Amino acid sequence: MHYRNALLLSCLLGATAPLVQAENSKLLATGGASSIEGSAGGGITPWAVLTGYGEEGEWGASAFATRVDLPDYNLDVAGLAVAYGNRVEFSYARQRFDISTLQHKLSLPDDNFTQDIFGVKVRLFGDLIFDNLPQVSLGVQYKHQNDFLIPSLVGAKRNSDVEGYLTASRLFIGGAFGYNLLVNGGVRYSRANEIGLLGFGGDRRDSRSVLKEGSLAVLLNPRWAVGVEYREKPDNLSFAGESDWADVFVGYFPNKHFSVVLAYARLGEIATLENQNGAYLSLQGSF
Repeated sequence: MHYRNALLLSCLLGATAPLVQAENSKLLATGGASSIEGSAGGGITPWAVLTGYGEEGEWGASAFATRVDLPDYNLDVAGLAVAYGNRVEFSYARQRFDISTLQHKLSLPDDNFTQDIFGVKVRLFGDLIFDNLPQVSLGVQYKHQNDFLIPSLVGAKRNSDVEGYLTASRLFIGGAFGYNLLVNGGVRYSRANEIGLLGFGGDRRDSRSVLKEGSLAVLLNPRWAVGVEYREKPDNLSFAGESDWADVFVGYFPNKHFSVVLAYARLGEIATLENQNGAYLSLQGSF
């Protein structure tokens, strides 16, 4: 269902965009893919880049669908993002987290959680390639967890929250044995439990934490990229530990309108169930 929704959004965006399109501006793949929270970047971390390929005076847009297949859970995400002038990006993502295994184990009333995420990201200064400074962007996300009964029972304090992140990205031409190297690093100010799927704040800690995240990507050629990502997580709930996330990914960008990212995601313990490591697949259409 999420893949069909994303395809429909792609078609609508393509059919209703009378504005200047960014066909020949940024280099291929430098618009990134879509993160699981909707903003442009990698899979589990945002980058400082903005979605699409728009430069000054141009619009860019993307729609995406992502599936994370774990031993005991599945996460489906669909969303879109729009950017203008390589300055500001607006994004939306709907997440559906299947917990069927945990439901049977603990006799829970629901077999899934859903969450809506609305984001805005602003490029503060710098450029990914053509500036002495890296591209630096500030992002804010409003998250609303739609099925709060179970999270509240295990100690979560609220079903919605606002979090911010600051991230910097730089592409080093020939920086990895002659291949182009993208380096991204950032900090996030958040109290989201499992990125918000289990609510926000907890019985152990209800204040926001400063969390580190980052990624490295090597562009093997204009169409292929390989890399790694890392995302630090808080540990607010006493009923279960929360592991930091990491992945290894391969990205394919055949043109400026379509991309595929395949990854092995290592998510560790989620809601008492350990070794939640599995496949990640994301499809994106850009305009």
